[in-house]
Amino acid sequence: MSLHQDEKSGGGSVKEAVGPDTPLPESRPNPSHRTVLLIIGAAVSVVVLALALGLGLRLGLRKHQKSSASSPSSPPSVSAVPTGIPLPGNGGSAATSGLLEDWRLDPKSYILDTTWDLNAKPTTRHYNLVISEGQGWPDGVVRDMLFINGKFPGPLIEVNRGDRLVVNVTNHRTKNATTMHWHGLFQNGTNWFDGTAGVTQCGIPPGGSLVYNFTVDNQFGTYWYHSHYGMQYLDGILGPLIVHAPEEANARKLYDQDPRVLTLDPNTRTRLRLINTGAFAEFQLSIDNHTLSVIEADGTLVNPYPVHRLPIHVAQRYSVNPVLDSTTLAVVSYSGKNTISPAEGLSVDWKDAYDVVCEDLDPGLLVPAVREVPPPATAFYRVDFSFGIGAYQLDYAKVNGTTWAPLVNTTTLMEAVDGLAQGGGKFSTAGQVGAFEANQFVVGVSNDSVEVVDVLIYSLDEGSHPFHLHGHQFWILQEGSGFFDWTNYYKSIMPSDPKAVGNALRRDTLTIKPYAWALIRFVADYPGLWALHCHIAWHMEAGLLM
Repeated sequence: MSLHQDEKSGGGSVKEAVGPDTPLPESRPNPSHRTVLLIIGAAVSVVVLALALGLGLRLGLRKHQKSSASSPSSPPSVSAVPTGIPLPGNGGSAATSGLLEDWRLDPKSYILDTTWDLNAKPTTRHYNLVISEGQGWPDGVVRDMLFINGKFPGPLIEVNRGDRLVVNVTNHRTKNATTMHWHGLFQNGTNWFDGTAGVTQCGIPPGGSLVYNFTVDNQFGTYWYHSHYGMQYLDGILGPLIVHAPEEANARKLYDQDPRVLTLDPNTRTRLRLINTGAFAEFQLSIDNHTLSVIEADGTLVNPYPVHRLPIHVAQRYSVNPVLDSTTLAVVSYSGKNTISPAEGLSVDWKDAYDVVCEDLDPGLLVPAVREVPPPATAFYRVDFSFGIGAYQLDYAKVNGTTWAPLVNTTTLMEAVDGLAQGGGKFSTAGQVGAFEANQFVVGVSNDSVEVVDVLIYSLDEGSHPFHLHGHQFWILQEGSGFFDWTNYYKSIMPSDPKAVGNALRRDTLTIKPYAWALIRFVADYPGLWALHCHIAWHMEAGLLM
C-alpha cells in the first residue's frame, strides 16, 4: 500500500481498486523492585514465549539457575562489530556448566525497571545489534539458529515517547542478507527505515551494517522488532521493544513485584506484556483460577476487561494485570509461603470451553481508554485473498489475483520514487499501480489532502489469518461471515455524523476468520510504502502481501 503525493487526485471521493562510534552508556543499577514485562521475561513470560515460538523454534521449558550477568539499559551503537560479545559457533562453546546456556538470554533482562524516568526530556538512545549464526538447543534438540549479540532472544529495547532511537544492525557472520522491522511503530517521515525487505529497503548483506535512525513519536506501549527478510525471525532475530510515556504513571500504582523471575507478591497487580512472536499458531493464555484484566492491545490502552483465557495470534501484543490469589497454586509462584497443604488442593483450569476457530477477543469488548472517533472515509478498497496450487505443486497465496514477490535488485519504494519523478508513471488514477510487475500489487493513495481509507478484507480461505498493517493503526469497524452488507456500509459506516461509528478499537494486527471479512479504517497521513500482509510466516512468503 502506497501513500504519496498526487496532484491529480483530490480528496473526498470514494475510490475502489479492482483487483559511528559512541561512548558506552552507564549501566543502570538493578533496583529492588521492577515490573514484569513482556513475553519472554519471567516464568509466565517464558511460557508465553515458548508457546509463541513453538512452531518456529520448538522452544521448551527448562529450569535454570540465576545468572550473575546484568545488562545495561542501552547498549552502545558502534560502527564496527563490538568486542566482548560471544558469538556462538565462532570458536566459543555453547555448552553449559549447570547455568543458563551462554547463548540463551537471561530472562531477568526482560523485567522492566519501575524507576525508569517516564518524564525525561527527549534524548537519543543507542543500541547495537550484531547478527550471527550458530547452534543452540531451545528445546533440547541441537539446531542452526540466528543470534543477536550472541543471544536468543534479542535484548530488550526501551525508549520514551519522543526519543530518537539509533540502532546499528550488523550482519556479522551469516550466509544471507537481513533487515530489521520495528513492528507497530509508525515511522512517520522515515519510511525507508521500516525494514521490509524488497519494499522499503534492500537487505543488509553479510558483513554489512545499517544504522536505523528514527524518532519514536505519537505512540507508546508494547512493540517488538524482528527480521523482515524471509522467515529469519523464526530462527531467532527478534526481541521486545517498549515505548514509555507519562501516561504509565497512574498504572504503576497498580502493579509492582520483586525482581526474582515472576515470583509475585499476593494480592498485588503485576503488568505482563505479552507478545506472540510465533510463526503460525494462535495461543490462549490463562493462569489457573486467576482472572486476567486486559489493559492494552497493540499499543492502545483499553478500559480493563476481565477474561479467563486470552487468545493472542501471531504478532499481536497485549498487556494484562492478573489479580493474584495467595491461596492458589498456579503457573506462577508467590513470595513468602512456598508450600501448599494437601487440603487446599491444586489449581485447575477454567471450565470455559475453548474456541474451535482461531479468533480475536470481540473488538467490542475492548474499549479504548482514550476516545478517538474515526472520521468519515474518503477512499475505499476491497482486498480478496485466497490460496491455490501453482507451478511445481507449490501453494501460492493470491491477493486480488496477484502473488507478492519482493524485487531483487531494487525496492518497491525506489521504483515508486522513480515513477513519481518521471511524472507519476508508476501510479494510475484509479489508485491501483499499473506499471509494476504483476506480482507487485501496490495501491496508490493520495496524500495531497490526507485520505481516510476503508479497506474491506475478504478471506476466501478455510484458515484464520492475522493481518498486520505497517506504519499505522486502524479502527476495526465491522466483522462478519458471508457476504458484506453494502447497504449497511453506506448507511452506518459512512454517516454524516462520525460519532455514529462509536469508540472503535484501534490496533495494527487483526485476525480474519475463515471465509469471513473485516472492515478497517485508517488515516493515510504517513507518506511511504506500507505493507499489509498476513503475519503467518509462510503465508507471507507464499505471497500474501500487498
